[in-house]
Amino acid sequence: MKDWHLEHVEKVIVRYVRGLSPNATSFEKRNFKKYSTMSNCTKQIEYDKKHGVTEEEVMAVMQKIRTNESFSELLRNPDSVQRLDELEKQLNSPKKITW
Repeated sequence: MKDWHLEHVEKVIVRYVRGLSPNATSFEKRNFKKYSTMSNCTKQIEYDKKHGVTEEEVMAVMQKIRTNESFSELLRNPDSVQRLDELEKQLNSPKKITW
């Protein structure tokens, strides 16, 4: 089951980083607005962490996206790189502890 969560982390990150295509339908725009925001992406990654995915594995997935040839299409778009940087910064920031 941990493998599924690790794959899910990769899919969530790629979906967020890819962004919305310029010729998206209204249905795609609505779903992107609902499911592909920074906060939703981090919530889904935190959920996967609760089910066995470690912080190091999440960072390894991000590094894989930055270096793997299969993701080169994503890295050509400067907006995608910016979103990946923002997501990495968000995940590395210290979490607020509530009592």
